Amino acid sequence: MTPAALAELVRNTAVEVLSARDLDTSVLPEAVTVERPRNPEHGDYATNVAMQVAKKVGVSPRDLAGWLAEALTGQDAIDSVDVAGPGFLNLRLAADAQGQIVREALTKSADYGRGELYSALKVNLEFVSANPTGPIHLGGTRWAAVGDALGRVLAAQGAEVTREYYFNDAGAQIDRFVRSLIAAATGEPAPEDGYGGDYIADIAAAVLKAEPNALELPEAERNEAFRRIGVGLMFDEIKQSLHEFGTDFDVFFHEDSLHTSGAVAACVEEMKQSGHVYFADGAWWLRSTEYGDDKDRVLIKSDGAPAYIAGDVAYLRDKRGRGFDLCIYMLGADHHGYIARLKAAAAALGDDPAVVEVLIGQMVNLVRDGKPMRMSKRAGTVVTLEDLVDAVGVDAARYSLIRSSADSAVDIDLDLISKRTNENPVFYVQYAHARLASLQRNAASLGIERGPVDEADLSLLTHEREGDLIRTLGEFPRVVLSAAQLREPHRVARYLEDVAAAYHKFYDACRVLQPGDDQASPLTIARLQLCEATRQVLANGLGLLGVSAPDKM
Repeated sequence: MTPAALAELVRNTAVEVLSARDLDTSVLPEAVTVERPRNPEHGDYATNVAMQVAKKVGVSPRDLAGWLAEALTGQDAIDSVDVAGPGFLNLRLAADAQGQIVREALTKSADYGRGELYSALKVNLEFVSANPTGPIHLGGTRWAAVGDALGRVLAAQGAEVTREYYFNDAGAQIDRFVRSLIAAATGEPAPEDGYGGDYIADIAAAVLKAEPNALELPEAERNEAFRRIGVGLMFDEIKQSLHEFGTDFDVFFHEDSLHTSGAVAACVEEMKQSGHVYFADGAWWLRSTEYGDDKDRVLIKSDGAPAYIAGDVAYLRDKRGRGFDLCIYMLGADHHGYIARLKAAAAALGDDPAVVEVLIGQMVNLVRDGKPMRMSKRAGTVVTLEDLVDAVGVDAARYSLIRSSADSAVDIDLDLISKRTNENPVFYVQYAHARLASLQRNAASLGIERGPVDEADLSLLTHEREGDLIRTLGEFPRVVLSAAQLREPHRVARYLEDVAAAYHKFYDACRVLQPGDDQASPLTIARLQLCEATRQVLANGLGLLGVSAPDKM
């Protein structure tokens, strides 16, 4: 019996108990919560449903808990029920009912853990969106890992997810990039407000290779050549780096298109009719203070030029016009103000501010030998995605960036995540998967076949460590659900570490394959089924993180 099935059983039983006593069943929560108690001596699962509703129907929590315990004890799936404290119910499952978790994991296979919470939701997930003026730095690298994992988690709950990269090919940063390229091409030092690093010289050389007479062109044409070719080369490099990192996008949206198409101007005119913008001091202002901003923001400057926020509003309008129900923006640590601004933008468009969600990511620091990692020679000022991957590989980089909550700063110890020991979280999880795959190969070499899971006697899995592992596997659907609801894919990573720990404890306590046996006992078959279910859960979870599940290490 899975936790979800147990919760449904408890609720249905509560309906019967209350109805039999002519008590109001409408006070019951739509979904009863059952949780694994911290102390395993208290049972396999616990629920406080009696304490939640007893007073609402005019009885004591312990009386209601007692009635529920009596009714539940008669269920085939329940081994025992105890009333604890002021009205908690501690439940122990029958061994065969607990084995249903193994059956479900193996029957659903790659679909185990998936749900349908967001099956009707069309989500636009915008992340990374680094300016095409240099390699992706660590903040963007973190979003590349976390954003991709979040997209996978949302899709696992049925959402139709479009991964989108906002290509900032308009504005002052592009002008500085072009001036930096031209300076490098002419052998001049980088402008004071420009970009440094070896990559600037490399791209400048590539521009001249593509258009050898670029420096001889009139100034406007020269600048355009360096902009067009240089930005294109830089962005191609960014896309290739992301692809090699396991992060691909469905849409690359060009900021410049919002201006050249007239979308920004049309959007501003539309908002002037909404009442959410106003004219003062020669400029048009967005009423962003109504949504928590510290001040209203200029939308159209006094010289008639659109402010940066005008493009953001037009971009949101475009997303909604493409049919997205939810627009998630994943932004850097210095973008807190955008939460209120984007919600105000939605309101100014006559939309529900709830269609906008802004997730803010914090800084990443790399540590080696106990000291911060030095700056990248190629990038000149920052450590890049390529630096991290070169140091530890894609899997370790992705996992390490995902496993901590994105709204907190994180220090990544390069020495630790390079180790092939259990101290290294990604190795610990991947090694558990490889060990399980090896176990199945060893069984096959002995001529032992697991056979169909429905033919296995899973009621034989009565050891304490077997029960711990089974119940841990049963938590996977709930973990994926909460990761999607809270937009926190790190929950999946931490859960996988719990699975690996439960498996290693099980394997140390419960012999699976007996040396010299040429015929497997029913217990061996049951344990092999449990091991394969564990391998499947680890593979599914690693897949949600975009991390490989190796069969050998």
